[in-house]
Amino acid sequence: MRETQGARIFRIVVVAILVVFTVVPIYVMVTSALKPLSDVQGPFSWWPSSITFTPFVEMWKTVPLASYFVNSLIVAGAATVISLIIAVFASFAISRYRFLGRSIFSTTVLSTQMFPGVLFLLPLFLIFVNINTATGIQLVGTRGGLIITYLTFSLPFSIWMLAGYFDGIPHDLDEAAKVDGCGPMGALIRVVLPAARPGLIAVAIYSFMTSWGEVLFASVMTTDANRTLAVGLQLYSTQTNVYWNQIMAASLVVSVPVVVGFLLLQRNFVAGLTAGAVK
Repeated sequence: MRETQGARIFRIVVVAILVVFTVVPIYVMVTSALKPLSDVQGPFSWWPSSITFTPFVEMWKTVPLASYFVNSLIVAGAATVISLIIAVFASFAISRYRFLGRSIFSTTVLSTQMFPGVLFLLPLFLIFVNINTATGIQLVGTRGGLIITYLTFSLPFSIWMLAGYFDGIPHDLDEAAKVDGCGPMGALIRVVLPAARPGLIAVAIYSFMTSWGEVLFASVMTTDANRTLAVGLQLYSTQTNVYWNQIMAASLVVSVPVVVGFLLLQRNFVAGLTAGAVK
């Protein structure tokens, strides 16, 4: 079907508006990070009167950003790996086997995405407190507790998407692997997982991004010793001053891992997300 002139103009206008809404905030963030603090606090200007890289140096001293960076990397990385491992086995079982309660389990997993995450804040906090009281295991204020918290967000979506992706992989591949002497685990590792690479990458990126930028639960479930980046950025605002240029510089640095990872894996991410969503 040939695109009409009106449709083409409309598409160009919409794309241009989206580009403006995307590029302008990034431009303001970059220029603010390169301005002295006095310029940022003064009247707004589209171009800095003087360019300085001092905010990119001072941001590591004003706030222990390196420590928060390590905490976020550990928490997001662990949540991603654990979520991916559990989702692979759960999705493979849903896709390849018929068992009692399979439909109920699948529906329950999907229905958890209907509720906003804030509803789980108080219940999770109370559960962690009761676990500490009963067993002495400290979860509130630890990386382990935050990892478990993030698994409650990423796992349901990961299982649902991977199950749909596994459904699109022919069962004949499993049978061929069994003929070659592989058991169910061997078929999963040697045949299904290599074929499901785009879906695995999509799940990994989703889990990492969900954990990396989360603020609400991290502000409640962490302490000064294990605070994450998303919460640590708030410390650039003190009772006497707000270091806007350092906040912008730190925000750019925080965004680098996610942006680089997404750019490198975007093809697999889009393919995996699309294939898993239409099953």
